[in-house]
Amino acid sequence: MEGVIDADTRALLSADGALDWCVTEFVRVVDARLPPRVFLRHCPELATAGDHGPKTPSDTPVTLQLLGSDPEALAANAEQAIALGATRLDLNFGCPAKTVNRHDGGASLLRTPARVERAVAAVANVGARHGAAVSAKLRLGFDDRRMALACARAAEAGGACELVVHARTRREGYRPPAHWEWIARIRTAVNVPVIANGDIWTLEEYWKARTLSGCRDVMLGRGMLADPWLARRVRYWQASGGERLAPTPWSARADMLCRYARRKQASGMAEKFIVALLKQWLNIMRGRDVEAAERFMALRRETALAPFLAGLQQPSGRRGEACVSSNRDMLSEPA
Repeated sequence: MEGVIDADTRALLSADGALDWCVTEFVRVVDARLPPRVFLRHCPELATAGDHGPKTPSDTPVTLQLLGSDPEALAANAEQAIALGATRLDLNFGCPAKTVNRHDGGASLLRTPARVERAVAAVANVGARHGAAVSAKLRLGFDDRRMALACARAAEAGGACELVVHARTRREGYRPPAHWEWIARIRTAVNVPVIANGDIWTLEEYWKARTLSGCRDVMLGRGMLADPWLARRVRYWQASGGERLAPTPWSARADMLCRYARRKQASGMAEKFIVALLKQWLNIMRGRDVEAAERFMALRRETALAPFLAGLQQPSGRRGEACVSSNRDMLSEPA
C-alpha cells in the first residue's frame, strides 16, 4: 500500500471507529539508522504518541512498518522507532514490487526462511527489551508455495507475536484468486495468531476468507479504499446478527475523496499532486462501483483541483442514501 495509506488516509478511514488498528506505509531500511524525520514523515502520529503509542485522531492504534533485509540495520531502526514512541512494529516480507525485490527487500526474503528468521529476531530482540510488539507480514512464497509453512515458522521462531498472510505468492502479485485455504495450513503450523489478507472487497469475501482460512481476524487493504464503509459494514453485520448496510452511496465515496483533498490542501501540497492522488484512489474505487468508474472516465484527463472536486460532487440523479437493510439476511457459508 505504498503511496496510498498515508496519515491522512488512516485518519479518514479510521474515523468511524470500525478498525482495530492501522499500519503505516513501510519505512525502507538499507544499511543505516535513519533520522527521526524519516519516521515522522511516514508516521506523523508519533509526534503525539503517548504511553500506548501512536494513534489516529479517532484513537485507533498505529503500527509502524519496517522493510529491509539487514538484521543489524533493522535492529538499529527499531530502536529509533521505539525511542520516538512506536509500541508496535511490523516487518514487511510481502511487498511484491520489482524495485523493492531487486534491492533485497519485501517478498524477496521468502526465498530463504533463515533470513526471515534472522530479520525478525533482530527486531523482536529490540522489541522485547522495550516492551514493543513485533509482527510480520508474509505472502505464500516468492515463486511458489513450497516454503510457505517454512517462512511462517521462521517468522514465529524469530519472535513475531502475530503473522499477517497475504494469500498469494509474489509471482501472483494481486491477480485473483486469493488462496485463503493456504492460510489455514499456515495457521495450523504455527502457535501465534494469524490474520488473513488479500482480495477482501466485500462482506461476502470477508466471510469466505474467514471460513476458508479459519482466521478470526482479517486485514483490509485495497478493499477499504474501494469501499470506505467496508469495516463499518463488517462491524454492523457482526453486531446486528445478520443485518446488512445498504451499498455505500456515491455521496459517501465523494465526501471521503473531498475530505482527503482538503487535508492535502491544508498541508500545502501542490494541486497537481492532490489530483494525482485522487485519481489513484478513484481508480481503486472504480473496479467495484459503477458510478466511480463513470466519474473516473469523466475526470481522468482533468488536472485542476477545483473542477475535479466539482466533478466528484456533481449530482448524478441516482437515488439511494445510506440506510439499513430491513431483512435479516444472514451470510451463507461458501460452498
